Amino acid sequence: MCWLYSCSSLSEGQREAAVALFEAGHGRKAVAARLGVSATAVQRLRDRWTLRSAGALMNKPDRRSFAFEFKLEVVARYVGGEATALELAREHDLSSPKLVESWARAYRRDGEDALRPRRKGRPAKPVDPGGPGELERLRAENQLLSAKVAYLEKLRALRDQGRG
Repeated sequence: MCWLYSCSSLSEGQREAAVALFEAGHGRKAVAARLGVSATAVQRLRDRWTLRSAGALMNKPDRRSFAFEFKLEVVARYVGGEATALELAREHDLSSPKLVESWARAYRRDGEDALRPRRKGRPAKPVDPGGPGELERLRAENQLLSAKVAYLEKLRALRDQGRG
C-alpha cells in the first residue's frame, strides 16, 4: 500500500519539518529549497496538509474501495469544473486530491469503463466444455485405434507374404 509513509521520498523528520514550515506560511518551493528535497514530494505533502492539516502525517488505517457510481459522480463534478480536486477530496474525505485526478485521467482516456471495479488476480483459465477428462479419454481412444490399425496392417502384410 502506497500512502504517505511507505513510498514518500521524504523522511519522517523532513515531513514534520515541512508541515511546520507550511503552518508558518512558507510555500512548497521555499520548503523544498530549505529542506533540500524534491519539490514534487513537497507538493504532494502540501496537498495532504491542505486537506487534512496535521492529519497529513498520520498513517492511513486501511485501503478503501469506492463504488462505480460514487467515482462517476466525483469525476463528473471535477471534469465539469463544478469543484477542484482538493475541494472534492475534502468534501468526500478522500486520502488525496491526486485520487480524483487519477480517476479523471482514466475517465478521459477510457470512458466510464475505466471507473468500474476490476477483478483482482490472474484471469481464470478457460473451461474445457468437455471437462478435463474428455481430452484424456479421446487421446487414449486415439492411441487404441492407432494400435488396432497397425495390428491389422501387420496382419495383412503377413497374409500377403504367405500367398506370394
